[in-house]
Amino acid sequence: MLVVCGLAGCKRNVGTPEDNAVKTNEETKEEKKADEEEEAVKEEGHLLGFTAVDMENPYYVTLEASTRQVVEEAGCRMITKNPASDAKLQAQQIEEMIEEGVEVIFLAPVNWEEITPSLEALKQANIKIINIDTQVKESAYVDAYIGSDNKKAGYICGEDLIEKCPEGGKIAILESPSQNSVNERMTGFEEAIAKAEKGFEVVAREDTGGKLERALEAVQQILKDHEDIKAIMCGNDQMAVAAKTAANLTGRADILIYGVDGSPDIKKELKKPDSQVAGTAAQSPINMGQKAAQTAIKIIEGETYEKEVYEDVFLINRDNVEMYGADGWQ
Repeated sequence: MLVVCGLAGCKRNVGTPEDNAVKTNEETKEEKKADEEEEAVKEEGHLLGFTAVDMENPYYVTLEASTRQVVEEAGCRMITKNPASDAKLQAQQIEEMIEEGVEVIFLAPVNWEEITPSLEALKQANIKIINIDTQVKESAYVDAYIGSDNKKAGYICGEDLIEKCPEGGKIAILESPSQNSVNERMTGFEEAIAKAEKGFEVVAREDTGGKLERALEAVQQILKDHEDIKAIMCGNDQMAVAAKTAANLTGRADILIYGVDGSPDIKKELKKPDSQVAGTAAQSPINMGQKAAQTAIKIIEGETYEKEVYEDVFLINRDNVEMYGADGWQ
């Protein structure tokens, strides 16, 4: 009895403010406000994420804007992050979006091989992956792919080159092996020129990472090393702008330059009778973004959807550029 009483004596008085703290009116208001804010966030709709190679590239800016428009019209929200052509930064930003609670992610990888650990992390988090524009290598992780027929894009540029340069000649290629979309364009281009009656010889090829600055430096050096180059095939329109600038700086007005995208900048060049730009295989980031967003909404709502969607491409050159205008994307 003495022991029990002694133990009882060690306990604080129950029922005091120490043991049963009474919330003040201010604390109650703060908790209520936090609950209301949390509910408001939930009511704003599903959260989606967007990460594409480089948001300084006007092509990806247009792709993101088109995607966002459909997402927000459906009552959802979208977080966009800019990896700025840095594969490690993209991986870090994907981890951030996983923590932020995205349900679906739109993904154009900086590096189609190095993105695999991020794909694994997204799958472990049960986040749906919509691969856009340029493929990931491990496509089994992907729930849907929305992109262009990139092989055809390169092929039609090659066909146009054969028509404009029937005698063949030396050519240079600006590529970006980390992006499979560019790899496919170059495959299509080289398949096309291989069919020419008079041969074409690739005397230089440079990995410029799809970046304008690197392409500018590369082409300046190529033109110094090879004065008899007839044409330059570029993996995208940013590289083509760089090639055109380098040709101007080195006084080469006779070169034929091809790009892929159908950007307003290149279409403006095609309107100039003396521009070295000969053509661009046009994509439609507007259509691509819309279809990617529509696919995401179907996934969220449990509806059936197409696993692969390939947007057609077409050549814009000096003969037909007026049909498409130079003020925006098609």
